[in-house]
Formats: sequence, C-alpha cells, structure tokens
Amino acid sequence: MTAPSAARTVIENCAVATVDADDTEHAPGHVVVAGETIESVGAGPAPVGLRNVVRRVDGTGHLLTPGLVNAHHHVHQWLTRGMARDDDLIGWLSALYPVWTHLDEDMVRAAARASLTALALGGVTCAADHHYMFPRGSGDPLGAVVGAAREVGLRLTVARGSMDLGESGGGLPPDAAVESTDEALAGTERAIDAYHDPSFGSMLHVAVAPSAPFAVTDDLMRGAAETARRKGVRLHTHGLETADEERICRERFGTGPVEYFESTGWLGEDVWMAHGVHLDGPGIDAFARTGTGVAHCPSSNARLGAGRAPVPALLAAGVPVGLGVDGAASNEAGDLRAELRNALLVARLGPRRAKALTVRQVLRMGTRDGARVLGRAGEIGSLEPGRPADLVLWRLDGLGHSTIADPVAALVLGPPAPVALSLVGGRVVVEDGRPVGVDEETVAREAREQARRLARLAGREH
Repeated sequence: MTAPSAARTVIENCAVATVDADDTEHAPGHVVVAGETIESVGAGPAPVGLRNVVRRVDGTGHLLTPGLVNAHHHVHQWLTRGMARDDDLIGWLSALYPVWTHLDEDMVRAAARASLTALALGGVTCAADHHYMFPRGSGDPLGAVVGAAREVGLRLTVARGSMDLGESGGGLPPDAAVESTDEALAGTERAIDAYHDPSFGSMLHVAVAPSAPFAVTDDLMRGAAETARRKGVRLHTHGLETADEERICRERFGTGPVEYFESTGWLGEDVWMAHGVHLDGPGIDAFARTGTGVAHCPSSNARLGAGRAPVPALLAAGVPVGLGVDGAASNEAGDLRAELRNALLVARLGPRRAKALTVRQVLRMGTRDGARVLGRAGEIGSLEPGRPADLVLWRLDGLGHSTIADPVAALVLGPPAPVALSLVGGRVVVEDGRPVGVDEETVAREAREQARRLARLAGREH
C-alpha cells in the first residue's frame, strides 16, 4: 500500500498504452506515480484531490508506455563499434576476440556508461548485459558494469558470462580470453552472492551465462546450470544464432543444438537464449514445451548475416520472446527503439507476410514480454497499479510523428521518438532527451579515450 506521505507525480493528457494483459489503452489518459510505485492508471485526467503532488506533467501530444526492456546486450563492445564490418559471426568473433583480451576494468566502465546511457536515451529502463570477458589482470569488469548501471539509473540483469574452451582445446576464443572451468564457476557464484537481489522491485539481478557452445565445455554448461538452480537465478546463453552452430554441435556432441541444450539442462522456464534464428519446427516445440525464452535481436542478426528468426511461429507456439539490441559491435546504433521497427519489418519480409507481426505485438515484445523473458513478469513491463514506476513518455507531436494518428504506430513505424521523460522506480533517468544521472559529453569523451587506448593495446590503431 502507498504511504499517505509519498510524493506524487501526475502525468496526464497523453495517450497511454498500458501493455497489460488486455492491452488496455487510453486516449487521453493518466498515470499517477506515488514514490517508487504506480498508484493509478486510467482514462481522462488524474483524480482530483490528490495530496502531495510534487509534479504535474502535461503529456499532450505524447504517448506513455512501460519502459523498454532490453533482453540481451554486451556493453563492453561499445569500444569496438565499426570493426569487422563485413564478416559473419565466426569471422567477426575471430577478429574481435583478440581485441577484447586487452579489456580492463576502466575500459569496461567507460563502455558500460556509454552503452547504458545510449539505451536510456532510447527509452530502455531495464537491460540485460551478458559479460563474458575476464582477461587476467583486468580488475573487476563485472563490478564496473554494475556501477555504471547505478550511475545511469537503469534496472539491470547482469549475466555473468564465461568461456573455458580456447583455441588450444578446439574452441573459437584465444586462450587468453578464457578461464578454467573451476574459475568460471567460482566467479559466477561470487557474482551471485555479491550482487543478486531477488526482492520485488530489485534494481539488480544476476544470471548465469556461459557464452556459446563454440566457447564452452560440456562441464561448464552442466556446472553452470547446476549453479543457477542451486542459487535460484536464471540462465542465459547464445543459442541457434547461425547455421554454423548446427555443424559445430554435430561435430562435437553428435547432436543438434536443441538436443544438446536439453541434455545439459539448458531448456526450461528459467532459461532464455539470445537469437534463436535457426529454430525449426521441433526446436520451436521444445522451447514451447519447456517455456524457454528467446531474446530476438533483428538488427544484429542482419548485421552479421545470421538469418531471420521465426518470431511469428515462436509467438504462435507460446514461446516467450523479448527484444534485444545485442552488442554494440554488431549493432552500432545501440538503440532498442530501432529494434521495435526492425522486428516488424524483418518478420514481414517475403510474399504474403504483411500480417506477420503488428505494431502492438512488437511493443509487447519490447516491454511486457521482455520482462517475462528476464523473469520479471508481474513486476515490470506494463503500467499497472502496484508495479514499480518504470515508464517512458514519448514525444510524438514533432515533424516525424505528428501525422500518424495511431500513437503506437507512430512510435514503432516512425523515426526514433524523443524521450520527454523516463522514470525507473519513480526516479527520473532521462528528461527532455538528456540523461539525468551522468553528463553525456563526459561519458562520450571517456568512452572515446578508452576506445583509442584499447585499439593501441590491440595494435588496431588507424
């Protein structure tokens, strides 16, 4: 129950897309935030007689939605944007793994501040970052990501990644990029103990996240699944991103990727995988049967030529599907707003596919379904009383949007909409297109300096 003395923020006179179970919309409508929580949502103006209203926002010409949920990212890659521009996944990783072996805590902090700020400016209020690079002597890069999220003000799932299969063992990463199996599992457990907060409205979750079948051993996959379930946290990895993964799994394990994941304990309601591009009928059935989620990353999939994920079929089967920006080195825009539009357009490619996805389906994928994928269903991802006040007020009265009558269509199909106001747990994160917790120019300068430093160390200076 809301405390009587809680400071209230009233946002009214705007279109409201609640993305609740009934996809309720109001035009116009209002939301009242009391402290950290949504107190009321409804049609028309806010109730009269509200006490302790510290701010009223006139949302005329705006759309209010839940904050966007980015279900898959790699913030450290912000420092290597624009590299390996014309490679597929294997070639791209082969080019970038040696660069990332020079990452240290200061570089990751600068990259995380920049990448997370960019996400916030694009309407993201909750992000999942998959960090799997722990070079020896690099300090505490995971702690740097956590600290950056606190500065920017975003809710975070930090997926403690790991790799234990280097080139000398037949894996793809250079040996300098991997840990031993025991080191990886111990580091993962330490991260859970240090950071995971399972409480309602928590700002920080930890997930267990071996990188991908071509970079980890069977022992690490099984051990990671056991660790996650013993500690009560979620599991995350890359899955079925490219056709090469099928070949690699057949060669190493004598089975396909879906069968491999199931045999190692990596299908279930507590699992979500990035990409899922090459899921076929039986694979989709397996994901649906087990409740395994997918983070769909359309721009990254296109950038690396990975293919088109079968998102309409996944949704029809009941598979949880959220949206992910993916690493900034395979999606230089670093902006989840673009993924709403691109998810729709990619799904419609081909004859007689004009109805493959709708604008409201992709908004749901970017909010409510993303929250479900991260294990936060019933908590974030929709505008409902009693939930944490994670919301975004989008400006739609400018040149790029003002002639699109449907505000959800304007958000999804129009150019990137400016963020007039973004709240995370009732706290202002972005206002009038500017971040509140960090200085954008300083963040850009520090990221640029660290990117140049990384390039020098890796011998990639131009």
